[in-house]
Amino acid sequence: MLAGRPVARIGYGAMQLPGPGVLGPPRDRANALTVLRRAVELGINHIDTAQYYGPDVANELIHAALHPYPDDLVLVTKVGADRDRRGGWISAQRPHELRAGVEANLRSLEVERIDVVNLRLSGAERGRGVDLDSQLAEMIALRSEGKIDGIGISTVNIDQLRQALPAGIACVQNAYNLLDRADEPLLDVCREHDIAWVPYFPLGSAFGGMSKVTRHPAVLAAARAQGATPAQVGLAWLLAHDPHILLIPGTSSLEHLEENVAAADVRLDAPAMAVLDALATPAHD
Repeated sequence: MLAGRPVARIGYGAMQLPGPGVLGPPRDRANALTVLRRAVELGINHIDTAQYYGPDVANELIHAALHPYPDDLVLVTKVGADRDRRGGWISAQRPHELRAGVEANLRSLEVERIDVVNLRLSGAERGRGVDLDSQLAEMIALRSEGKIDGIGISTVNIDQLRQALPAGIACVQNAYNLLDRADEPLLDVCREHDIAWVPYFPLGSAFGGMSKVTRHPAVLAAARAQGATPAQVGLAWLLAHDPHILLIPGTSSLEHLEENVAAADVRLDAPAMAVLDALATPAHD
């Protein structure tokens, strides 16, 4: 469940739909629209996006491909960031900026209410000193006004997560995967409070020097044994690790989309899980 709505455990992240660097239009607009439509055909009913993907690109593609939306489709977006004129990522966490971000998403997606909006936090030095309680108060006001259904929170530490809990948190989005489980204590909090854990970089990333899950020898060995791809093993491990985990792997490739969805059918046996479990990075509070 996500904000009271049933969703498939494998969803779709729209970050890779815009051009390189999440800037500008896609290389192939027709292909991007096909990927989105195929995602829904495959049973995906949870799409994660943001107005600042492009900017103004991912949401426009989602609208062009899928509007009017299927009744069971859960659209999730995020606020708290923006792009500068050169495409750099900048903070936009003042209450009026959060509200403007929600309004922009409502317009571009052409909906009266967004199912879930994630509050993306950044460091205090980049957040211009905006305290978390003020940001949460604005999100609660937007929910009370019927503009959003659920409040999520992203890129948080455990103290921030605990501070946000009284607001009623639908999901948490942090970097997390088979090889990087430093935020396991936050997943523990989600277990305790029955909150969805929606990891980004589920297979690692070139950003920040994060290891690539699909290149690890143990993952490659498990893939050979299972008759699966390394990406499917990485995603299947996440699904098996905890029932609160919902996945939103992103791709602009039709082949990779179908491969990701098929990961739901990969069943890792106990010996394989034991080997993969042992790859964990140390957790931190």
